[in-house]
Amino acid sequence: MSEVQIPKVVNLSVVIPCYNEEEVLPETIKRLGQLIDSMIEEQLISEESSIWFVDDGSRDKTWSLIEEASQNTLFRGIKLSRNKGHQYALLAGLENADGDVLVSIDADLQDDISVIRAMVEEYYKGNDIVYGVRSERGSDTFFKRFTAESYYRVLKRFGVDVVFNHADFRLMSRRAVEALSDYREVNLFLRGVVREIGFPSTQVEYARSERFAGESKYPLKKMLALAVDGITSFSPVPLRMIAVLGFLVFLFSSFIAAWALWTRLFTDQAVPGWASSVLPMYILGGIQLLSLGVIGEYIAKIFMEVKARPRYLIDKCVGL
Repeated sequence: MSEVQIPKVVNLSVVIPCYNEEEVLPETIKRLGQLIDSMIEEQLISEESSIWFVDDGSRDKTWSLIEEASQNTLFRGIKLSRNKGHQYALLAGLENADGDVLVSIDADLQDDISVIRAMVEEYYKGNDIVYGVRSERGSDTFFKRFTAESYYRVLKRFGVDVVFNHADFRLMSRRAVEALSDYREVNLFLRGVVREIGFPSTQVEYARSERFAGESKYPLKKMLALAVDGITSFSPVPLRMIAVLGFLVFLFSSFIAAWALWTRLFTDQAVPGWASSVLPMYILGGIQLLSLGVIGEYIAKIFMEVKARPRYLIDKCVGL
């Protein structure tokens, strides 16, 4: 461990969103408990530090395991009233945990928990936000690696400010979390929102492991949905692309119209009615459907935002 001047030990809260994690949770509880105990012994963090599990409407024994763990004062539990999704469960933990510094991490043990020590050290150096960034993707399949890296590149191309190869493994100071709470959007994409805060930040790299147990809670379908949320929540580029596409189609249609007219007037090869019916039907029809789909996605987000419904509701808490 590097030498760090520590002015005052802080109360650390580790926030872990959980959804059907009964297979991996006992090991997660064990490893994180050992880590926090060792950091307390090193006087890197205070004795009031804690680990918060947020049950996102699990259908297995996840909540029972959290209740059992909460008999140890190190562990706390929050149970949401229903499944709201990873981003909302994570937000619920961040907004309700009582630490001076909060670290968010998934329950699957793929992220290197020992990096939490380095994150706290970076906080003591004056950083309000510390991003955990993967140094490599050796544990991923080619398809997973290709789609994940393409996902970050697409977001960048659309003007969404995200940290490459960073998911939701990060440290945030209390003032950063309070600033995050001021962002009230319902369509939540934390990887983009946290970057909007703008407080001093840095990165720590780590090698990600394979999932310890259980199944991934982010299959391809959910990853694609998250990618769409990231783009449409932060970028107007798709709407602008419609305007550009419309202009290009107008130029193309004008060229085809000129060609059809020339063929009709100056040659005997024209098929009566073909150009005037088939081309507009396929070209303009396809463009219109695509445009309506993109516009519809933005309207759906406006619909969700204007209702201003609660982003999550807490059913019960343990260990507090």
